[in-house]
Amino acid sequence: MAQPATIRTWNRNPADEEAMGAAHAPIWRRMIDVAVHGDLRQSTVLDYGCNQGGFLRMLHDRHPFRAATGIDIARESVARAELLKGHRPIEYKVSDSAASLGKVFDFAFSHEVLYLLPDVAAHARDIKAALRPGGAYIAAMGCHKDSAVWPRWRKVIAETSSIPIYDHSLDGVAKAFSEAGFNVGVRPLDLDAFMPVTVGSEYFPKIVDQLRYYSQDKVLFRFVRQSS
Repeated sequence: MAQPATIRTWNRNPADEEAMGAAHAPIWRRMIDVAVHGDLRQSTVLDYGCNQGGFLRMLHDRHPFRAATGIDIARESVARAELLKGHRPIEYKVSDSAASLGKVFDFAFSHEVLYLLPDVAAHARDIKAALRPGGAYIAAMGCHKDSAVWPRWRKVIAETSSIPIYDHSLDGVAKAFSEAGFNVGVRPLDLDAFMPVTVGSEYFPKIVDQLRYYSQDKVLFRFVRQSS
């Protein structure tokens, strides 16, 4: 099934959509701590699958950048991101194509986007077209076939997601980006924070599931565009 051109929101439940940013904030902080080193004031940044824009707001508040663009296919989420950006040098657009922006970025980021894409190889080519040679794309991925929790999560997510989800493996993702002309690196997210424990969680029935997921299953890919 092909991904729809646009959707209203990612989550069918508006309350869950609003709560997503707060839930993801510790993960965004870890992504920034691990991936961002040095001064970004002359850099441009892309957030692929920006939702309500929280990642770029957090990144700019911690490491001010020259300019950034967030893209997403969820219309109401993008409108909310525009409303919340304040005076930060960020623009948000409804789109599923980085290349269509006609810009070249120094950095790109995504958080749990890859499992929602039917064709990872096409996504790799799209990101390559939007990154300068030597530019880096940091993609967080915990929803994959190699995760111990994925068989259960797949059913739970499918009940709330507005679009189809796909069964990608870490090896398949790495292969797609390598063949597209990226140097591929990977590491565990290894979250450096206390995570709230929710008794009776659909996602983490046992605390050990949560600990294993954030220390092993959820990874950060770093794709660095080669010069050719």
